[in-house]
Amino acid sequence: MTSNSELLSRRNQAVARGVGHMHNIFAERAENAEVWDVEGKRYIDFAGGIGVLNTGHRHPKVMAAVQAQMERFTHTCFQVLPYEPYVELAERLNALAPGDDPKKTLFLTTGAEAVENAVKIARAHTGRSAVIAFNGGYHGRTMMTLGLTGKVVPYKAGFGPFPAEIFHAPFPIELHGISVDDSLAALHNIFKFDVEPARVAAIIVEPVQGEGGFYVAPFDFLQRLRALCDEHGILLIADEVQAGAARTGKVFAIEHSGVVPDLVTLAKSIAGGFPISAVVGRAAVVDSVAPGGLGGTYAGSPLGCAAALAVLDVFEEEGILQRSLELGERIMQRLRGMADRFACIGDVRGLGSMVAIELFKDAGGARLADPDLAKRLVAMAAERGLILLSCGIYGNTIRILVPITGSDRLVDEGLDIMEGCLDALLKR
Repeated sequence: MTSNSELLSRRNQAVARGVGHMHNIFAERAENAEVWDVEGKRYIDFAGGIGVLNTGHRHPKVMAAVQAQMERFTHTCFQVLPYEPYVELAERLNALAPGDDPKKTLFLTTGAEAVENAVKIARAHTGRSAVIAFNGGYHGRTMMTLGLTGKVVPYKAGFGPFPAEIFHAPFPIELHGISVDDSLAALHNIFKFDVEPARVAAIIVEPVQGEGGFYVAPFDFLQRLRALCDEHGILLIADEVQAGAARTGKVFAIEHSGVVPDLVTLAKSIAGGFPISAVVGRAAVVDSVAPGGLGGTYAGSPLGCAAALAVLDVFEEEGILQRSLELGERIMQRLRGMADRFACIGDVRGLGSMVAIELFKDAGGARLADPDLAKRLVAMAAERGLILLSCGIYGNTIRILVPITGSDRLVDEGLDIMEGCLDALLKR
């Protein structure tokens, strides 16, 4: 039997050092919300492949759809020989997207590609070049998306210079003393001191920040952002790569606010573990790009399209949107109970089943972020059979991305492990 330690040694010899990993655990098989490593140990998966597995590992309907597509063909390149699953998936997402205007959709392979192409579309439509993003936002690892990403370490350090005419404003986080008014004032400062609004093509925002710490954008902030964009002819891009595809209890997280963006980026859970991403937006905006300006060799692969169509079926047939809301409330109630027990939990937050806690320590009466506790919690949880992920601008947030299809019993078991770990760590 191959061991985790043997594979780790081989990995260190063969794989680029810059490709990090959180756990020295090598997966062998998985089912729904459980994973088994190469040594046969079972884990409850609260990471979900970083939000890719809202419908769980190997959902039977998704697996069957991909298998059926594999029997027909696996690749033609849509730009050479198009195929119906691409068209059907676009039709279904267009119908689901918020807003009454006609929609069109472009498929790609990764979330970063979706963001890159959303920026291209925005620039083509407006004839403008500048883009505004937010501190703490994460939009990808390509050069353009790194420029948009609002966190230096570990993503941006050593990779500059980044594309020009990208500007950042603070994201509203009341917990850290940044109000909605503060964020909007900062945008006006950008217009005053850095770039006139007539040169801004788009503002990109995550309705719930992912890597940034699961901070939910206040709905009135999104509404005022929409009004600001309308005032200046700026496009609003909602980056839903992590927050979309039912994680918050809506297909599109921004639906909670009532705001209609011009463009939305999707990836991760939209295809249940198979690579595909999308830009969905107003047809008049998306069609600003001439034929040949968008696409990619593997973009909108037949397998990804088949998987995504099956995921949308699962959403409907299994009531996944309502399940996400109920699951999120179950997790939030349990975490609030932990917060009553453990003073280190300074915040419990979330939208639907996109839920997190933020950890702090007392330093002479001052409350400071505690990324060390977050690391130790993640490590101990893994030892006890629970896969957790940390995140956040201070590295002190624990996020929960358990598959929405996971049973209550399994989720409770995972939360039991998490609480037991906190109990043990805080007694040391």
